Amino acid sequence: MPIRRLPPETVNRIAAGEVVERPASAVKELVENALDAGATRIEVQADGGGLTRILVADDGQGLSAAELPLAIERHATSKLSPDDAGDYDLLHIATLGFRGEALPSIGSVARLSISSRAKEQSDAHAIFVEGGAVGAVSPAAFPDPHGARVEVRDLFYATPARLKFMKSERAEAMAIADEIKRQAMAHEAVSFALDLDGRRTVRLPAETKGPDGRLARLSDIMGREFSDNALALDHEREGVRLTGFAGLPTYNRGNAAHQYLFVNGRPVRDRLLQGALRAAYADFLARDRHPLAALYVELDTAYVDVNVHPAKAEVRFRDPGLVRGLIIGGLRHALASAGHRASTTVSSAALGGFRPGGGGWTPPPSAADYSAWRQGGWQPQSDQGFGGALAAAVQSIPGLTEVSARAEPDWQPGVAEDAAPAPVFDPVDYPLGAARAQVHETYIVAQTRDGVVIVDQHAAHERLVYERMKHEMADGGVTRQALLLPEVVELDPAEADRVAAKAEELAALGLMLEPFGPGAVLVRETPALLGETNVQGLVRDIADDLAENGQALALKERLEDVCSTMACHGSVRAGRRLTAPEMNALLRQMEATPHSGQCNHGRPTYVELKLADIERLFGRR
Repeated sequence: MPIRRLPPETVNRIAAGEVVERPASAVKELVENALDAGATRIEVQADGGGLTRILVADDGQGLSAAELPLAIERHATSKLSPDDAGDYDLLHIATLGFRGEALPSIGSVARLSISSRAKEQSDAHAIFVEGGAVGAVSPAAFPDPHGARVEVRDLFYATPARLKFMKSERAEAMAIADEIKRQAMAHEAVSFALDLDGRRTVRLPAETKGPDGRLARLSDIMGREFSDNALALDHEREGVRLTGFAGLPTYNRGNAAHQYLFVNGRPVRDRLLQGALRAAYADFLARDRHPLAALYVELDTAYVDVNVHPAKAEVRFRDPGLVRGLIIGGLRHALASAGHRASTTVSSAALGGFRPGGGGWTPPPSAADYSAWRQGGWQPQSDQGFGGALAAAVQSIPGLTEVSARAEPDWQPGVAEDAAPAPVFDPVDYPLGAARAQVHETYIVAQTRDGVVIVDQHAAHERLVYERMKHEMADGGVTRQALLLPEVVELDPAEADRVAAKAEELAALGLMLEPFGPGAVLVRETPALLGETNVQGLVRDIADDLAENGQALALKERLEDVCSTMACHGSVRAGRRLTAPEMNALLRQMEATPHSGQCNHGRPTYVELKLADIERLFGRR
């Protein structure tokens, strides 16, 4: 077949298929142009899922009449400048856009109009493009002192086949809203507004640039509860800085939709984030639960390639291991600093169960003149002195065999009245307070200075045992057991090379293997904790994890699952009656153990109810 040179119109439409995949892609490109122009206010309108009409207005520096025709030419851009030798550097890209393809691509498949007034100019001008046909520049009305208004109508009318692949108008509208939110997360100092089919959908005022403003912006988008349950991140390693916020393990979701990664202010989608988050939270969440996080990576532009895909949604790091290690290390440090803290949503849900109509049990009205006192539900103490009343009270509560320091009298017989009393530390001043009772042989009720703590004794002790086992494994290494007959595992040659390259790391986890010719590895020893295991399946899972995440997560997760199971069987069971010293010892261990606020599956180990909230339940506030 003869080789033909394609006409410019066809070339533009081919390029448009890469750059503008759907209406949300067009919105992304136009918003990034506005941000590169220095806009502090961006307003977006979309009708019919963006297929009927898209309008993006900003207060950036604007375009002059001479620049408008260039703006809709392919590979014409103001974001790249030549050096003294006339070369354009694609390794140090500091802007969101740089390819010069967005506007001509949109204009080739839609009806595009651009009106703009440049800074310090009195006149505004407009240009119109329809299916690739460019009109003349003409004077136009413009309401703002400077900026641009880009309107796109009948997207993909020039390529009807593309319309068949669009989703419903609602789905396309949701994709546009998601794109606006991602851009708003990356640029908290810029105000964003979005109207969908005339309805006000997003209103995000400009926030102060910095961590406080960023957290406020994230809370507006991810929910007000996020700010109460977010851990701040700020770590740097070898010129790469990680900032942002990650949610507590007990504040999780059923999918990974609330995980965001930004590189030098650019929203990106990268498997690196999902793998790093999974590794960092592996000890705290079940496989079907996902943390919430917004991570911001900043590094020299020479160490990241943004020119990977025309849509610029993917990036490539020169040292992905460094970035991954920084993300995992930063997240684990933040989780460790959280100590035994659990999410506030746990106590909110518990309080909701008590409120009328909140899903809890509402007691019937009591009979007239009924008194639990008179019916024997509680008996007043006789006037036998403070010590006698205390002893009677202790005897009436099964399981409590010691008197807490809170209840000890200040005066003791045999002590001179003028002598200074010995200081007594009140256990209610501990973070988890002093144990007061055990109910249903499962839950410990503790009193703090300003509230009540309810602890699930089995879940709490399971986490304590699990953390101790992990610590012992880290100190003493993983015990290995030799296979009676070494097992050969056949893999793809590339997979075998990846697994063999990690032999030292796998040996630290108890798996001894070595290369065995092309496309195979020989396994000699396995972790003793796993017992009789499927060696073939284990090594193949490791190979898959190395290909996807760069780490042998499968082996780590299996070891952690075994430790978790052993911790479950070796911990205090529900139904066991505890003494007061045992309950208080459990509380003190929880306070000293990182991550004790959640069990190994991300469920809370305790619920804290503030006294003020309890008082509101009874109408005392």
